[in-house]
Amino acid sequence: MKALIVVVLVLIIVALASAGRAMLRSQRDGKAADPRMARALALRVGLSIALFLFILLAWRMGWIQPSGLPLSR
Repeated sequence: MKALIVVVLVLIIVALASAGRAMLRSQRDGKAADPRMARALALRVGLSIALFLFILLAWRMGWIQPSGLPLSR
């Protein structure tokens, strides 16, 4: 379960880096915004929403439990 969450987080970071690379490349060439940048950002948003919904589902199904933070020692 934790490995799946980590893999999706890594994919989100890769999509963000890809969008940043496309943005920098289009600025350097003086062209308009690259459609690859918009696609990468849309993928990142979709992955983030899917991860959030998956964590909510996993919590409701009892697959994961919140550990909480200790408020005092």
